Amino acid sequence: MAERRGGFRIVPLAEDTAAAVRTTLKTPVWGYPASVGVAAGYGPCRTCLAMFEVGVDRCILFTHDEFAGREPYPLPGPVFVHAEPCSPYAEVGTFPAALRELALTLNAYGDGRVLRAQVRLDDGRTARVEASIGRLLADPLVDYIHVRNTEVGCFLLEVRRPAEEAPDGP
Repeated sequence: MAERRGGFRIVPLAEDTAAAVRTTLKTPVWGYPASVGVAAGYGPCRTCLAMFEVGVDRCILFTHDEFAGREPYPLPGPVFVHAEPCSPYAEVGTFPAALRELALTLNAYGDGRVLRAQVRLDDGRTARVEASIGRLLADPLVDYIHVRNTEVGCFLLEVRRPAEEAPDGP
């Protein structure tokens, strides 16, 4: 694991979930077909959190429920991974550089998927994203944060306190 720099840990899509999709070309939980193609948009890959090179990188589009294994009610949406295995993002306390130019929505959830707070950032280029994450995680009622792309609304990654484990599930 990377050197600890701050009071949070980025949790990308689990590598075993991405590997299963690459192998079966089916969506976890529901078994819907996944779609493989050349990147038509920037992504990012939900495992390594790097942007796709449009027209070059091969990627897989599939339906993912970021609440699976944690909450009883699904909230599925589209996500992308590289078609070939990639290294999961592993920096602690550092927000992914590749995502800093995106407009971001930080949804802070408590037990029972209760939305405790929501912060929208025009971009993550400044320390505002880390400061916002720190403020949200300082609230004892917040269990985790989901970061979404504000422009298209899709799930990007989860943020947890450094010592907390990610939930089991896809």
